[in-house]
Formats: sequence, structure tokens, C-alpha cells
Amino acid sequence: MLIDLLKSSYFSLFLIVALGFMLGRIKIKGLSLDVSAVIFIALLFGHFGVIIPKELGNFGLVLFIFTIGIQAGPGFFDSFRSKGKTLIILTVLIILSAGLTAVGLKYAFDIDTPSVVGLIAGALTSTPGLAVAIDSTNSPLASIAYGIAYPFGVIGVILFVKLLPKIMHVDLDKEARRLEAERRGSFPELGTCIFRVTNRAVFGRTLAQINARAMTGAVVSRVKHEEKILMPTAGTLLQEGDYVQAVGSEESLQQFAVLVGERREGELPLDHTQEIESLLLTKKDMINKQLGDLNLQRNFSCTVTRIRRSGIDLSPSPELELKFGDKLMVVGEKEGLRGVARLLGNNAKQLSDTDFFPIAMGIVLGVLFGKLNLSFPGGLSFSPGLTGGVLMVALVLSAVGKTGPVLWSMSGPANQLLRQLGLLLFLAEVGTSAGKNLVATFEESGMLLFGVGAAITLVPMLVAVLVGRLVFNISLLDLLGTITGGMTSTPGLAAADSMVDSNIPSVAYATVYPIAMVVLILFIQIIASAVY
Repeated sequence: MLIDLLKSSYFSLFLIVALGFMLGRIKIKGLSLDVSAVIFIALLFGHFGVIIPKELGNFGLVLFIFTIGIQAGPGFFDSFRSKGKTLIILTVLIILSAGLTAVGLKYAFDIDTPSVVGLIAGALTSTPGLAVAIDSTNSPLASIAYGIAYPFGVIGVILFVKLLPKIMHVDLDKEARRLEAERRGSFPELGTCIFRVTNRAVFGRTLAQINARAMTGAVVSRVKHEEKILMPTAGTLLQEGDYVQAVGSEESLQQFAVLVGERREGELPLDHTQEIESLLLTKKDMINKQLGDLNLQRNFSCTVTRIRRSGIDLSPSPELELKFGDKLMVVGEKEGLRGVARLLGNNAKQLSDTDFFPIAMGIVLGVLFGKLNLSFPGGLSFSPGLTGGVLMVALVLSAVGKTGPVLWSMSGPANQLLRQLGLLLFLAEVGTSAGKNLVATFEESGMLLFGVGAAITLVPMLVAVLVGRLVFNISLLDLLGTITGGMTSTPGLAAADSMVDSNIPSVAYATVYPIAMVVLILFIQIIASAVY
């Protein structure tokens, strides 16, 4: 009965997942495999003839990669601008060291060229690389060598990623908090102060005339004239002795004091008809619009004092583009605030709703893009492949945010659920496929090619760690993402992703993966045609 059940792919799949989670929770000296343990159970099942269909693995792969791209997209281009050069250099070093290691061992042990390029593709778990290796050599030896190197290419990266923080004595959670604090530090903290109008130059002049927002960067949230609290408008007059409340960075508040007058701590009270509310932007029509285009002061007599996005307070400049889920702090009359709430949507339920059309359409576009074949002079060609196509499209769609009525985003819980589901399907299929011929391959081909493949997997990662930490001094989280991306290892990324509650490794992975894929294909073509 059990044998019959194991022949059922869905029973085997969930048994592998369940046993994988049990194994993953076992800790030895504080180290556990977490979700990565699924692939080791899958290898064992594969050795005994259990196979998960390739279609299930591909389904899981596109879900995992698409959700990674959607999450990483908003930070991808910022990361590329700020750290792109360093990460790209590391990626090229990873591929270069893999190629040089392979060529050096080829001459040391007299290995044929088709096997060498197959070993490179397998050691870096690159299916597009294998396709190029086969096409460039027209030899079945490339496929055999790929099969020999592939299992360690998967397992070796996972173990390396798991062990590296322990070896380097780095607490990843602490590192993530440090990097998050640095990220927040690049955005000045906003504060609130009141000012007594004592500068004669502004007596009898309106807020529009003194141009306080452009001159100082601070936002006026209310004005006290005699005993009356006023909501600021462009035509609000400033008189001697008035009090003005403003919100801004410390620097902008100091400049506001120079412009207006004496600075004092505290806040002005609100009138009984006035309120300050935190409103969510959930209406699709408002996404990607600039704050100034809403004309909230003119239309609703309301003022936005700050905008909270991804845990950071942003200064509400007129040119700031609004994003889905932004939290706007708005002050004004109660009736005006109700109008602003209707304009923005302010529907918390929409933040957790999941629209499957953007997910399905995004994956369709990614698969189609992956099928493109780009040809270059000299006979070189490149195709993004399934993984590259889905990842590139997801990154672009997530960065765009919205196309017409379609919102290219997902709630955090939905993203996490689909990512985990996709990852489990992918690991189960990859593991059973690799485990099927693992022992037989060793018996037929001996340990030499396996050892060479292992060296091609390990040397580039060691080079990346040494150069990344000693030369560029990049964070370990960025390094883990760069290593897994440079090695084109999705299971490796899964291992890194399970170790820390941060998207930094995913962003680094997404930054370098397309580059690694292209450079690897070019190296395989060069080695296949130039090395004898």
C-alpha cells in the first residue's frame, strides 16, 4: 500500500515536505537547515525511485521567482544605483573564478572540453548554461558532466550559505537591524515645532508670498492668530505675534526659524472642529500621482504633514509620487478630512486582499519574455530562460507599480505564502530529479568529475567572500544574495531567505542574477570554442 501511495506524486510531495520540515527544525549547535532540508529528503526519495513531475517543479519555480521579483522590485533599482557596481564586479569574479578553476583542472586531470563546460553549468546549477554547453559542443558528455556536478551545485551552495554566518560569527538579525537603521538614517527624522512670528520681513505677508515650503523644506500644519487656530492656506496672513506650527527635518526647522522667527517646543492645540488623521492610500487612481497634483489645501483645506512608507517618514514634497499603502498624516477640518479619506481610499482591508490577475498576467509575460532569443555578432546568442524571464518582468512590473487599472503588487502575507508554496514544490522536484541518478552516476563516472565539479562550486564562493569582505567590505546579507545570484542558485537564495527576516539578500540576488546568467553563457561559449 505504501509503495502504491509513493507512486502518487501528490502524496510523495507532501510527505517530502512534512519530513523536510521535521528535519529542518533539528538544531545542532544553533544551526538548522530550515526549509532547505526539504531538498535533502527529496534527494533520498529520488534515490529510491520517487519522482515529482517536472511541471510541478516549474510551477513552483515561477511562483517563487515571481514573488521574489515583486518584493525586490521597489528596492532593486535603488540598490543597483547605490551598490550595483560592487555587486556586478563580485558577480563577474564568481563566474570568472569558476571558469578559470574548470580550465585549470581540465589541464591538470586531462578532462575533455565537453565535460568541462558541462561541469561548469552543473556546478552553477544553470539550465540555460547546459543548453549552451550542449549546443556549443554537440556532445552528450556535457549532459553527463552536468548531472555529476549538479547535486553538489545545489547542496554545496545551501550548506555554504548556512555555515558562512556561523564561521564568520555574524548575527544576521543584528546585521539586518543595523542595515535597516542605516537605511532609515539616509532619510532625516521629522520633528514638530512651533514658531512665534517675530521677523518683520514676514509681517502682513501670506504663506504663498514667503514661499516657506520651498525656502526651508518645512510644512506648515497650523497657525494661531490671537486665540484662533487656523488651517493654513496659500492666502493665510502672518502677523506679528502669531504662532506657526511646522513639521520637517531638524535642518529645515532651523531654516524656518530664520525665516519666521523665534522657535519654541511643543504643539498648537486643535480646534474642536479640527482633527489630525492617518489615512491610507488604497485607491488605484491615486497611485503614482504626485502629492502636489491632489491640491488638498485648495480642495479640502487640509495639509499633509508627513508620509510614512515602509517604516520611514518622508517629507511631503509636492513632487513626491504616491504609492499603494502609503500612510498620510493629514490635518484639517473634520469635513475636509472625510473628503480626503474618500479621495485616497483609506481602506485597510484592501491592503490584505489578493488580486490573482496581476500574478497570473505577470507570470505569463515573464514566461513569454524568457522565450526570447537574442542574437549577437559572432554567433553568440542569449535567452533569459524561465527563471530570468519571470524575474526580470517581476522586477520591472513591481517598480512600475501600476499600469492602468492593474496594480502590480501583493500584500506581505500573500507574497510570503505563495513564495513558500512555490519554493517547496521546486525543492521537492529538483531534489528527486537529482537523487534519481546520484549513486549510478558516481559508479559510472567515478569521483574525479564530482570532485572537479565540487571545486568549481566552492572556489567562486570563497573568492566572493574574500573579495567582498576584505576589499569591498559589503554586508554579509548583501554578500549572501550576491553569492546565490552569482551562482544562479535559487535553492541557495531560499536558504538565505529562511535565515533572516529581511529582503536584503533577495534584492542583491535580483540585482546580480540576470548579469550572472548572461556572463556564464558567454564564458561557456568561449571555453567551448577556444579551449582544447
